[in-house]
Amino acid sequence: MHGNRDFMLAERYAARAGMQLIADPCVIDLYGTRTLLMHGDTLCVDDLAYQRFRRRVRRPMVIRLLRALPFALRNWLAGRARAGSESAKSAKSADIMDVNTAAVAYSLRAYGVCRLIHGHTHRPARHDHAIDGQTCERWVLPDWYARWGYVVCDAQGCTLAVAPL
Repeated sequence: MHGNRDFMLAERYAARAGMQLIADPCVIDLYGTRTLLMHGDTLCVDDLAYQRFRRRVRRPMVIRLLRALPFALRNWLAGRARAGSESAKSAKSADIMDVNTAAVAYSLRAYGVCRLIHGHTHRPARHDHAIDGQTCERWVLPDWYARWGYVVCDAQGCTLAVAPL
């Protein structure tokens, strides 16, 4: 699933690397439980500047234009975008950069699921949400820089495996 920095990754490259790209969002069956997988950034609807940026750079025409640029120039542009993102994040409140609970509830209802696994906010934890009288679970994946980890699911449920700090 595409994330913040690899959204231009194409099917051809994924196939050569032995990866299978999946849609964002994507509903899968995990041991009999319909589970919604999302990158998670679309749940951060209160971060209006990020949402505007996301809509702009993910337009098919913009992606085609960026892919046509020399790699060195694309790499330089990506570095500038990352630096701008880090600078912008330092000026935003944590609440704006986290998921909006109404957006989470909407997604759980829209996809008819009671389990959601996502990244983007990288505040690893299990969060419970009361949706239409039912307790639904939302699992947040850690990033892979300082505190990598993953969610493990089996027939009994899910757990979060996070590397120690």
